Amino acid sequence: MVSEQNNYPAILLSNIFFSWGSSGDNFRIKIKDFQLKKNESAMLVGPSGSGKSTLLSLICGILRPQKGSIRILGKSTENMSNSVRDRFRADHMGIIFQQFNLLPYLSAIDNILLPLYFSKARKEASGETKSKIIAEAKRLLDVLGITSETLGIQKADTLSIGQQQRVAAARAFIGHPELIIADEPTSSLDEKNQTEFLDELFCQKEATGASLLMVSHNKHIAKRFDRIIELEEICDIFSKKEKA
Repeated sequence: MVSEQNNYPAILLSNIFFSWGSSGDNFRIKIKDFQLKKNESAMLVGPSGSGKSTLLSLICGILRPQKGSIRILGKSTENMSNSVRDRFRADHMGIIFQQFNLLPYLSAIDNILLPLYFSKARKEASGETKSKIIAEAKRLLDVLGITSETLGIQKADTLSIGQQQRVAAARAFIGHPELIIADEPTSSLDEKNQTEFLDELFCQKEATGASLLMVSHNKHIAKRFDRIIELEEICDIFSKKEKA
């Protein structure tokens, strides 16, 4: 999908303040300015509990800041209604959650197809017919090292942690979203599968012109990204408390 807001950064945060509560002891994060350019790939790093996942949730619209502006692909999202923000996320973002968020009673393939039920645009980008859409889901599984004809039809909760992680990645890729957000997507993968995952991640990015923001503690993969962002470099202040 090609955004109508071609002249804007993929992500633009301005004067953001977020707190988990009103107490001064609660976790809080403040960011004066952060940008991710269109088509750019960036790896976000920082110590555990420093707020990386909170930042991703703000960008994705899962959390709403108390102050500041969040513009995604040229659209201001912080004041959108919940339903409009959910639809915007479904249409434009592929998200790989740290906890995967797969539906355990659905097959791997059905989990991958879930975003297409919520986004007509991503469904159209995946294929003109149901058979083509399913073929695309199977292709993504196969290139990520999961045999679609066998493991693809198994329920998600019967798969290994590493296999579930790759199903979550395929779900994020389907439908060519313009922005891919990934929260430690290689943490449960061995070196071989990690390489295959990153190869497909960047293949999807280059093929669709997507922008990529990924959290990782693995600095060995840093050379694959356009930019490395230390969380402390973009945060004016943050409290190292729980709920990061």
